[in-house]
Amino acid sequence: MMAMLTGFWVTQIVRAAAAFNVADHLAAGVDTAEAIAVEESIDPGATRRLIRACASLGLVTSADGVRLSGTSLLSTLLRDDPNSLRGMVLAQAAPGHWLTWGCFPDAVRSGTSQMEAAHGTPGTIFDYLAAHPDEASHFTEAMSNLSAAAAIEIAKLVDTRGVNYALDVGGANGEVLRAMMRANPDLRGGVFDLPHVVPDAAAAARKDGLQERLSAVGGDFFESVPPSDLYVLKYILHDWDDQNCVRILTNCRAALQEGGRLVVIDYLVGEFGDPGLPTMMDMNMLVMTGGKERDIAEFDALFAATGLRRTTVGQAGQFAVIETVGI
Repeated sequence: MMAMLTGFWVTQIVRAAAAFNVADHLAAGVDTAEAIAVEESIDPGATRRLIRACASLGLVTSADGVRLSGTSLLSTLLRDDPNSLRGMVLAQAAPGHWLTWGCFPDAVRSGTSQMEAAHGTPGTIFDYLAAHPDEASHFTEAMSNLSAAAAIEIAKLVDTRGVNYALDVGGANGEVLRAMMRANPDLRGGVFDLPHVVPDAAAAARKDGLQERLSAVGGDFFESVPPSDLYVLKYILHDWDDQNCVRILTNCRAALQEGGRLVVIDYLVGEFGDPGLPTMMDMNMLVMTGGKERDIAEFDALFAATGLRRTTVGQAGQFAVIETVGI
């Protein structure tokens, strides 16, 4: 129980290790606490104490208590690793998430997001991030790295042969769509997201040499979506309550081409008491967005309400890949 009660200490220790680039410094040979303190212009005594705490958490080792080495666990915080969790810890432990989680009991009491209660202004976490670009950049990095880890598996699971146009709905930088395009050189498609987000998708497409096949389209999926014969909704529905999910899916169903498919990629809640992230992420969605993680029956209810029918459920890492067709 004490480990649970002090879990927030650990989160902020890891946040500091990420913010002060401990993993990158050790990888570059800056291998003492004093040297890291100089590089980061931070207090040397506090840095030694931070490193000692990191050693207790299994992030660093030392044969003599002076010269440091990073462990494989610390390597997950390397800045330029495509699978890095550095963006995740910097986003999750920053005020946007951190202060909102301080209101978690009120989220359980009311069943609603606590963004306004925590920050004093109305709006969603996405409105908050739009006004806080530093946190937004870490959040985008976190989502991109999570997507990168699963994108190759998703591209293997979802058959894109014969697809005329695939649309990554709420796709941010289009990580999954770009993986599908790399797997299928004939595939064309677009990333559909808010106007201030889609330039990231256009830049990523240029970087991958996919700009001739991938378009970036700004809009609002609560209003309408462009026509497509393959919609991909990755980590989208869990951000929203059932009513808003119905709005999103209804708009997609209305524009879905004859014979097309809609693919949902999200956590899938299993049996009562199953370990793992889905139930913890469900609590995060409650306090942060008012959304939820769902079990398969809850997904099926959304599909039935919006003219869709589930056909298959696959697994890509820790995420379910749920394919549907129109009915």
